Amino acid sequence: QVQLVESGGGLVQTGGSLRLSCAASRRTTSMYAMAWFRQAPGEERELVAAISLSGSATTYADSVKDRFTISRDNAMLTVYLQMNNLKPEDTAVYYCAAGTLSHFVRNYAFWGQGTQVTVSS
Repeated sequence: QVQLVESGGGLVQTGGSLRLSCAASRRTTSMYAMAWFRQAPGEERELVAAISLSGSATTYADSVKDRFTISRDNAMLTVYLQMNNLKPEDTAVYYCAAGTLSHFVRNYAFWGQGTQVTVSS
């Protein structure tokens, strides 16, 4: 069974940092690429960052390049998203996902419940 549980969201001021964590089952970390998506009210869900099964390949949305870093620790069954220099436009619910490395929602079969990130100006 694939289970994904996000944590680490919260309220932060512009320019601040947060680290999101996604706890995954052993089966997930040994079989799937992992990703973080986000969805703001009234907007479509969009890719933030994704990482390959081995961790050797990553991809980012242009809006977060040089500010966010995705990483995975397969031994600890955890995927991280380090978010620095946060901006109000980063405010959204952030979702952890497992599937095939891609920018597209449809390529990820498993999803967490999401964690809210709010950046105040």
